[in-house]
Amino acid sequence: MDQLSGWIAERTALANRIRAMLPEFGITIPKNLNQLRKHLPFVLEDAENGLPDRLRQLLCELWEDLIRLDDRLKAINAELDTYARTDPQTQLLLTIPGIGPIVATALISGIGDASAFRKGRDLAAWLGLVPRQYSTGGQTRLLGIGNRGNRHLRMLLIHGARAVLRVVSKRNEDDGLRRWIERVTARKHPNVVAVPLANKLARIVHGVLRHKTPFEARLMSA
Repeated sequence: MDQLSGWIAERTALANRIRAMLPEFGITIPKNLNQLRKHLPFVLEDAENGLPDRLRQLLCELWEDLIRLDDRLKAINAELDTYARTDPQTQLLLTIPGIGPIVATALISGIGDASAFRKGRDLAAWLGLVPRQYSTGGQTRLLGIGNRGNRHLRMLLIHGARAVLRVVSKRNEDDGLRRWIERVTARKHPNVVAVPLANKLARIVHGVLRHKTPFEARLMSA
């Protein structure tokens, strides 16, 4: 999974490098991979946009590198999908909102035996999703999650949490996860809810793996 993350990071860096070469010639492409895939071929084919021949050739080579990385990642994702359909633990994790084949297989690989963690909070703490505390004068302050724990798995869960937040309004009104999110967002800005939700997802992961039962949002308390 670390290798997969490396290739994704390499593709992102390559896309940023391509975009950075164009503004000097009055060409801008939105910071989105799909937009780059859509617009770059037209930029390369436009003989009137003032791109020097050497730069155009270099961009063609970088575009080919990007296509190769896309193909490699598609092949890996296909393998993960096949594995997810046959592995019982991965199937259980796929019942949790925000967790797809990549996150599920990374969690299985990284966590190992979920029973090694006594409670869901212990797993969340191991991932670095439990806020640090500072106590003084009888008062306790939360200091944020810092850089502890498994950074890779933590970021995957935070990305998954953001995906859930984007579509939460489409979930059933009696959905326990939706009610929990609405209760938290009533007190906090949506931009900062992703980490508490990732913490919640980590606890759900622990329960699903330890009890070997699929996640059911309707049974979740708000």
